[in-house]
Amino acid sequence: MTKFSRRGLLRGAVTLGAVAALYSGTSVPALADSHATKIGVVAKVRIPWFDNVEKGVVNAGEELGIESWMIAPTTDDVAQQVRAIEDLIAQQVDVIGVIPNDSAALEPVFKRAQDAGIKVVVHEQPGQKNADWDIELIQNDQFGEAHMEAFAEALGGEGKYIVYVGGLTVALHNIWADAAIALQQEKYPNMELVGDRFGVSNSVEDSYNTAIDQMRAIPDLKGILIFGANGPIGAGRAVLDREAVGQVTVVGPFIPSQGIKLMKKGAITRGFLWNPIDAGYAMVQLGKLLADGVEVVDGMDIPGLGPVQVDFETRTIRANKMLDISPDSIDALADLI
Repeated sequence: MTKFSRRGLLRGAVTLGAVAALYSGTSVPALADSHATKIGVVAKVRIPWFDNVEKGVVNAGEELGIESWMIAPTTDDVAQQVRAIEDLIAQQVDVIGVIPNDSAALEPVFKRAQDAGIKVVVHEQPGQKNADWDIELIQNDQFGEAHMEAFAEALGGEGKYIVYVGGLTVALHNIWADAAIALQQEKYPNMELVGDRFGVSNSVEDSYNTAIDQMRAIPDLKGILIFGANGPIGAGRAVLDREAVGQVTVVGPFIPSQGIKLMKKGAITRGFLWNPIDAGYAMVQLGKLLADGVEVVDGMDIPGLGPVQVDFETRTIRANKMLDISPDSIDALADLI
């Protein structure tokens, strides 16, 4: 991935204008080249994970010679995503990319985009209705199972644990959790899931407070399994503050540069993820191919991803770019993302 140029940073500034437009009701000013392909990407919420997605979105536009930018709502309220998408429709962009907070709630606005001749690309949402394609950088079951294997190893295959997801409507987080829990029930019967899933891992503060509350409520709690990149940060801080390192294990995906200190102190044990910069780049790269009329075929080589698997039934394009975050790899990964 290339470094930001001055032009790329200026495109990043367009993102700020897009966010302002989300609340003022005005549109982002017309971009410099009215003939260039225009791709707007809507994130779930403004957190470090999506700051990195934005780097990929901007870099892709720079390298492909198109206009691409990202809008990041201030909260994970789906209404803000709807408003951002409506603004992009009004701008008559060529492609809209979205990482959905609520797949069902976005179906109507996606349909309006398609009716306007706009291609719709999603990420983290296989099978999204009224989207042209979903693009994924990991294999879902493998991702959930990899977390459970690392979690079970850290717990010695026994003990009580709880699960975080970003929200009960965040479908992919729950798919990963389903795969992880199914593996635990089959392979590690001495582990016990306590209670329902907590939809808090989009927020560091909510993840922290929930961890504090659950450690108090469950004195023999041994671990927190998390899907959602802010969850391990909040839970790890809670474990550190409660002096529970070595007693309560935290496993889940997180931005390495954000969580390196917590992992080095033992407050986060392990995690897996894909590079969010690559995810942003891939959404724009796919959007450009669709805008150019390129046919999607199984095994096609998408730059930066390599050959991909294509599921025409779910309209999903899938690569396998999973990264292992461990004490051995954290330094190198923190330099990357």
